[in-house]
Parts: sequence; C-alpha cells; structure tokens
Amino acid sequence: MRSGWVNWMKLVVECYSGFKADERPVRFRLNERQYLVEEIVDQWYGTQDVFYKVRADDGSLYVLRRETATPEGSWHLVSFRQMPPEQ
Repeated sequence: MRSGWVNWMKLVVECYSGFKADERPVRFRLNERQYLVEEIVDQWYGTQDVFYKVRADDGSLYVLRRETATPEGSWHLVSFRQMPPEQ
C-alpha cells in the first residue's frame, strides 16, 4: 500500500501485484472512506508518473497518479468526477 496527501485528505492506494509490483490499483481510501476499483477506464504514462482513470464502487470517476521516479511511488488524486445516479 502506498499513501499520499490530497491537500487535506489522506489517500492510501492498495494495488494488485502480478507480473510487477504495484501493477494497478484495486482499492483506495480517502480519509476514512474506502473505495473499490470496479473498472480501470484508462491508463497512460507521463515522463515520471503513471495515471489511472478508474470507476469506483460509488459510480464516480477518479484519476489517480503514481510517481514512478521515486522508490516510494507516492499516489495523488488528480481529478474527481461525481457521476449522476443511473435511472
């Protein structure tokens, strides 16, 4: 598990480790609320980061960024979009 601070919120990310360590996020926690990653919508790479656009079990979209230039691999919440409830 890796953690980071999102302004005043604590972000902790738990990853699946298959072929390589911290291969992809499977759940994360913002403050005391835990979210299950239901779908990885998109994934892309920066020069020193990897980004994951995920849909969590609350139906919202989150963009999570993991620093790959440091051994700790800190996580950051880049974006959040609350999706309207399905009707």
